[in-house]
Amino acid sequence: MPIFSAVRKSQSIAIHSLARNRLQTVLTMSGMTAGVATVLTMVALGSGAQRAIQDQVRAAGMNVITVTAGNYKMKQQWTSDGETAENTGEDSGINPEILEEENDPENAAGQGASDKLSLADAAAVAALPGVQYVSAGMADNARVEFGDDGWFTRMHGEGAALPKIRRAWTLARGRFFRPGEIEQAEDVAVIGSIVREHLFGDQDPIGKTVRFKQHSFRIVGEIASASWMVPAAQGDDQFDAIYIPVTTAQRLLHRGSLDQLTVSTASTGEVTRVSQEITALLRQRHGLGSDQPSDFIVASEAHRSLAKGGMRTDVARAVVGNVSNLDKVTLDQLGKTLDRASRTMTALLASVATVSLIVGGIGIMNIMLLSVTERTREIGVRRAVGARSGEVMLQFLLEAVTLSLTGGVLGIVCGFVAARSIHALVQWSTSISPLAVGLSFGISAAIGIGFGYYPAREASRVSPMTSLRYE
Repeated sequence: MPIFSAVRKSQSIAIHSLARNRLQTVLTMSGMTAGVATVLTMVALGSGAQRAIQDQVRAAGMNVITVTAGNYKMKQQWTSDGETAENTGEDSGINPEILEEENDPENAAGQGASDKLSLADAAAVAALPGVQYVSAGMADNARVEFGDDGWFTRMHGEGAALPKIRRAWTLARGRFFRPGEIEQAEDVAVIGSIVREHLFGDQDPIGKTVRFKQHSFRIVGEIASASWMVPAAQGDDQFDAIYIPVTTAQRLLHRGSLDQLTVSTASTGEVTRVSQEITALLRQRHGLGSDQPSDFIVASEAHRSLAKGGMRTDVARAVVGNVSNLDKVTLDQLGKTLDRASRTMTALLASVATVSLIVGGIGIMNIMLLSVTERTREIGVRRAVGARSGEVMLQFLLEAVTLSLTGGVLGIVCGFVAARSIHALVQWSTSISPLAVGLSFGISAAIGIGFGYYPAREASRVSPMTSLRYE
């Protein structure tokens, strides 16, 4: 208790002393406030840029894996010089040396259509490490009607996590369907912006009823493109589509199996590993032996993009099949390069801003040293009436800490305001994390203690007799 009492007494004396020298106190705190505000603003800009880059990468679907029911790959035959004699189907080409292994299930002909992909498979995949979201899906063509107008489009039965996977989407109106609506297989629908344009024009479609496949559905939301990387276009199967709960689609189409699973990974660098684990898991769940081909196809966005390109089909399959680390090359390296670039930018901005903090700390030390000189007589009086050197040192140390912490808190407030203002005025992405706030506050305390210790020690060493004679 005596220790706490001494600290409270020294703190009271320190605050009284700071209040007596208001102009000096305000100027000293201003340097620390500017330093902390600059650090927080710079870190917010750097973190915001990093998050914006990651969002654009995910918006392009580079962390998305698609599991499709069925496997239509045909058996491939190769000539002695390695050229393809027969090479058809949807799956990848394989090196001819590998094809000599007769019992390799990945080289055998596919099983064709399959009805084994299920909601239970989706739940099992969602539990794998590295998997972020999973949406179970099935699709069919549909003519959507509103009044006398109709539009042929694609109907998708999906899970509630689909908008979180499709980062290029935004809810232009309303909402996506909820988990409870999926459990109850309710007749609700979300339409794409292309469908809304053809059926409703500029009208708000929320709450209106459309009809397809002899059922009526209440519209609860509209999705639109949120990224220049994925523009909305007629027939794109994303925004020219209508979405209903997957359980409603199963009831509507009278089947319990799924057409596909849409999976997103937490990191772009995890796509290859997660794809392999999904394959192993589903083969085990479907009871496939080592000599049986898969009854599904697992494809990442890199494979899908390559297959859609202008490359000859057989060459594209050969490239995908023989470059086993294709996803790692295209996704992992790209993701890591972008992360390194954004981290470097954040570090650079933080380094520049840290200079302001150091300058503020030096200002505190200079002011405190000047204060020791100016208050030599005050120190002597305190020592003469019984104050110990440790109490004098504690007083000046608390003054320095009070200056830095008060300036730090004001700097955090100013940093928040500056970051929000930059975001509002120039539309730059900013992100202020609790870690950045805590770090700024901690740096303020460290500077107060570090730069205040030397002046406080000098004050504690002043001799009482010298102080009382000082003019």
